[in-house]
Amino acid sequence: MPAELIELHEITPDKRRIREISNSFKQGKLIIIPTDTIYAIACDLHNRKGIEQICKLLGKKPNKANLSLLCKDLTHLAAYCKPLPNPVFKLMKRVLPGPFTFILNATNEVAKVFKTNKKTVGIRVPNNEIVQSILSELGNPIISSSIHSEDEILEYLTEPSSIYEEWKHKVDIVLDGGAGKNMGSTVIDCTESQPFIVREGLGIDLLN
Repeated sequence: MPAELIELHEITPDKRRIREISNSFKQGKLIIIPTDTIYAIACDLHNRKGIEQICKLLGKKPNKANLSLLCKDLTHLAAYCKPLPNPVFKLMKRVLPGPFTFILNATNEVAKVFKTNKKTVGIRVPNNEIVQSILSELGNPIISSSIHSEDEILEYLTEPSSIYEEWKHKVDIVLDGGAGKNMGSTVIDCTESQPFIVREGLGIDLLN
């Protein structure tokens, strides 16, 4: 059966729909979601099978896949990240929510979630009302990974209709939250004494 396609308003998503989507996450569904950068495939944090399915779709092992935790804000940091140096925390407070992925030293909780000896974790707090509403309703982070186009020229699919056609037999739900961006987040590694930029993406100008 093809995935369900759900259209949501970018700024004021329907609350009833948001509850339904949150329940779908809890039921173990794989869902493609909009973010403040590109679209991503996601599952509930506690959905071990879902994490394995995402990794299988990406052709990666769980300890090698670039999976991130999408969080509503920074309140979950203590559970999944080791204590941050003050300058790193100040930087995150300044630019989040926004198009950034912070690579942080992970707690043992992350290893339990991924069932690997994962030592680091990517943290995102997207500036996207649809995702923020889902995270508020759900009450915990979700696991996500950016989806790439199979096209040799386009790196990312930006139109929900094209995303649906490519992914409708691989996931359970595709959310249409309007056109996505064609550039990923800026990735900042904060696992050493000095943060350094791993990938320049959207938001890079905000760091100056």
